[in-house]
Amino acid sequence: MNKVLIDTNVILDIALNRKPFVKKSGEFLQHIEKVKIPAYISATTVTDIYFIAQRNTSHNKAIKFLKNLFELVEIAGVESVSILNALNSKMKDFEDAVQTETAKQNDIPIIITRNQADFNNSGLKIYSPEEFLNLNY
Repeated sequence: MNKVLIDTNVILDIALNRKPFVKKSGEFLQHIEKVKIPAYISATTVTDIYFIAQRNTSHNKAIKFLKNLFELVEIAGVESVSILNALNSKMKDFEDAVQTETAKQNDIPIIITRNQADFNNSGLKIYSPEEFLNLNY
């Protein structure tokens, strides 16, 4: 079963109940839990989620959300080689380049994101939550 790396925006859709995206992002997380797809977020995503979620809710709600999230996903380490490769990447967005390089370093062939165009040159399979659900993994 292929592993997936979940981009920050998909997780924040759920954490912040961002409509209309929360529905498909939530269905995606339920699906990976049900069929036991190995799912990851990068270590850098954890701090981004906390910072944005606590700013929009509270410290306690952000921490509770992260603890619940870690029952479904694992944290992929971000090694120095991932950062250095991201710095030398042709990708325009540094954060997306870090996500890409983290996926590659952790042998994760798929990234789930709402910003697919940002990953065009990643060399990985890129799907929205809805597209992934339609693949019937």
